[in-house]
Amino acid sequence: QVQLVESGGGLVQAGGSLRLSCAASGFTFSSYAMSWYRQVSGEERELVATISIAGGSTNYADSVKGRFTISRDNAKNTVYLQMNSLKPEDTAVYYCKIRRNSIDYWGQGTQVTVSS
Repeated sequence: QVQLVESGGGLVQAGGSLRLSCAASGFTFSSYAMSWYRQVSGEERELVATISIAGGSTNYADSVKGRFTISRDNAKNTVYLQMNSLKPEDTAVYYCKIRRNSIDYWGQGTQVTVSS
């Protein structure tokens, strides 16, 4: 079955960096676009970044452009989110997601906390 496992979250000071990873299994990873979302408690989940099948095309939310970079390693079935110049407003639970056969699959999320 589809499984997505995020890791790499933690507590960091404003201006710092973190690299999130999402290890995928149970499907042909190289055949699907991948996305990162984030969610603050009590708010809607927000799309952060997407990456195409081969990684040649990426898109970002305006709030993270120039600071975050999404990438993927199809040989390792893993998608990454490099987050630089972190701000307190980046504090959230971060999730990776695929859409397969019209069904969205999510990981369990990883908490990112940015202190001011």
